[in-house]
This record gives sequence, structure tokens and C-alpha cells, in this order.
Amino acid sequence: MSTESDATHGELDERAAKVADRVVAWRHHLHRHPELSNREVNTARLVADELRALGLDEVRTGIAGHGVVGVLRGAGASPGGRVVALRADMDALPVRDLCGTEFAAEVVDSDYPGGPFPVSHACGHDCHTAMVLGAAVVLTGVRDRLPGTVLFVFQPAEEGPPVTEEGGARAMVEAGAFADPVPTMAFGLHVTPHPKGHVGYRIGNQYAASTLVRVVVTGKQTHGSTPWEGVDPMPAVGAVLTGVGQLYRQVSAFAPVTVSIGHVEDVGRFNIIGQTVTLWGTVRCAVESDMAEVQRRLTTLVEHSATAYGAAASVEYLQSVPPVHNSRPWVESALPTFRRVVGEDRLVETGGTLGYDDISEFVRRFGGLYVTLGVQDAALDPSGRPVPVPGGRGIVTNHNPHFYADDDTLVTGVRLHAHVAYDHLTGALTAPPPEESEAEQ
Repeated sequence: MSTESDATHGELDERAAKVADRVVAWRHHLHRHPELSNREVNTARLVADELRALGLDEVRTGIAGHGVVGVLRGAGASPGGRVVALRADMDALPVRDLCGTEFAAEVVDSDYPGGPFPVSHACGHDCHTAMVLGAAVVLTGVRDRLPGTVLFVFQPAEEGPPVTEEGGARAMVEAGAFADPVPTMAFGLHVTPHPKGHVGYRIGNQYAASTLVRVVVTGKQTHGSTPWEGVDPMPAVGAVLTGVGQLYRQVSAFAPVTVSIGHVEDVGRFNIIGQTVTLWGTVRCAVESDMAEVQRRLTTLVEHSATAYGAAASVEYLQSVPPVHNSRPWVESALPTFRRVVGEDRLVETGGTLGYDDISEFVRRFGGLYVTLGVQDAALDPSGRPVPVPGGRGIVTNHNPHFYADDDTLVTGVRLHAHVAYDHLTGALTAPPPEESEAEQ
């Protein structure tokens, strides 16, 4: 690394420290005013206003709904040169906010399909948005030393839009958000219940392949006093709910899968046997190639269970998301950057999870990687698992109403984004295109 690069790295850290209070303020504001997927109107407006105030070359809005892309062309940028996309997701969850802070949300969305829903940033997207805004401030301050272009990508609907709507990462790609310039690397991070300031990485699939599943079981409505005059869909539903727990036994135990039914809708009444029952769930596969087999077996289970009780059934698979795959060359190229930002003792290799994140659409197309940033009162036990710190706030997983994130850790995320961007644009962090035969999982 050259003396000039060393000096710039130091300046990135100094600028990150100066913007830290603004990042915390943005995060508090966003947390207090969360918006659900495809409804990120005010969040997108705040992001666009802050980016315009920085004097970026372009600020593109209204992409795939409420997506925003800020374009910063460095002094050394040239056609065909390196382009790094720093991605933050903006949407919140239909989850009550019980994080216990003074900036906890009290928002209820009464118009969202299926609502009304309490709304909160129980997944930490408020942190992601604030950190990338902070990185935009930092990198704008050194644009004279950037030999390439930075795209600040603020994505709507990462949690999945309503099933009747389009949205998310794939929709941003299809809307042409990355056509000019085309990224040569995508990078993002997700806050997690790991020790504060720890960066977790994985070679292979960091997150799973995912799909939303909708099952509709149809019988024949009748009064509860004359069940023989109708067809009760409930026994078939019961068989499906029981049977999904056995699907994991029908695929290899060495590659985890889950099929979870999280919501059941019935149109009956205490004394009426309804005609239809709808099940909503998710399928997750650690190995993407298992998805087709799990779907085939789930469809067979549903259809045969319905037939056994004289009912009918349909199965739909919606909003499929590929796994987040970090290739070995990208990870190994990035490790020196991560060590510089957080230190060797806070850099940990983690296992895969069955969570999903549609940043996979960007990483798969453009190369790059996705990591995690610990933000909670935790420590690692001898086996590398996070455990609560005595006297702390405990460990609370994402999507839990009590999920929390430490404000002081946000500046680490700002530094990480800024260092990754600068190192990629200078050629220090890059990787060759993946081989066609690459099949790391």
C-alpha cells in the first residue's frame, strides 16, 4: 500500500469520526419514522435530500418504487473504470417496536395490505441507511483522490413487497439502475446480534436461497351442524402443517432446509365450515440446487393431502431470492481491508444461515461481497458463538420486537463502507470473474 493510500485511509477515518453524530441522528430519525416495503416515501425523500446537499454528480430517485441512487464520480473516474456500489436497504417490518429506547417507533400503517400493522426497524435497516449516508459524506470529501465512481444505492422492499406488487433488488436492476455506469463490485453489510464492532464473513453462501409460498386448500362450505353436506378443508390443512415438518427428512441432512408456515387465513366461522384456507410460508435452502426438489415435495404433500380429504389445493412460489454467495477470491481480497478497519481480533469467520437478503441479486451480477457487523452487548464464547455480556442488554435476534443496535458502532460501518469503496477503486480490493464451474456453497 502506497504512502498516499495510507494517508487517505487515515483521512477516511477522520472524516468518519466527524460525521458520526450526524449518522446517529439520521438513524434515530429513521427508527422513529419507519416505513414498510414499497412505502418508503419519506425515507427516500430524506436520503435524496441529504445526497443532493453533498453535491453529487447525480441523484436518481423513484427507481423501482422509492429506490435512490447517488452517483459520485471521482476525479480519476473514466469510462470503463471501476465502479463500486454501496447498498443500504430502507424498509421496515410489520413488527411492534419494543426496543426500549426514547426514539422507539409508534407508527401503525392502517393501509398496508393485510393490516393494520405496527411498524418498526426491527431488522436494522435504519442503521444500514444511516451508515451509507455517512459513507457518502466521507467519500465526497476525498473525491479528488477517487480513481473511479461510487454508487450509493438505497434499496426499497428488501423484506419483500406485497405479493401483488413488484419491488426489491431485482426490480432495481430491471429498472436500469445499474446500466450506466455498471458496477464492478457490490458491497453491503447487515447488523447482527454479535459483539459490537465485530465483522463476520463467510466464504460460500452467507445467506440462503428463499421463496415465499402460498397454499390454498379448497373444500365446500357448509354449516357446522351438517359437515357431510360439504367438504371441510381443515383436515387437509392439518395434514399439511404436520407433513411440512417431515420434508427435511427427504433431502440431504448435510445441507439444511426449512419449510415454515407463518400465517393461516380461514374464511369460516365458529359454526361454519369455510370453503378455503390459505397458508403463507417460506422455504429456505442452504444450497440453491435443493430448492426445486423441496418445492416438488411440498407441492406433492399439499396436493395429495387435499385429495385424501376430498378437497383441492394449489401451491404458488413467489418472490424467489438467490443465496448471497461470497466467493473465495473476493473474501481473500477484502480481508486486509477488514483487518485495517476493525483489527484482527474483531474479524471472525461465521457459519451460514437460512436467512435471506436480496443483495444477492447485485453480488451475483457484479461481483463483490456481503458481511455482518455486530451491534449488541455480546462476546464470543470459546466455540465462537455470541453470548450475552453480564449487565448488558442481552442478545436479541433481528425481526424480534426487542431488537436493538448500539449507536456507537455505526461509525465502524461508515468506515467499513468507505475503506472498501476506496480500496476497490484503487485496485487493492478486487477479484477475477468467477469461473463458470464455480460451485462453492
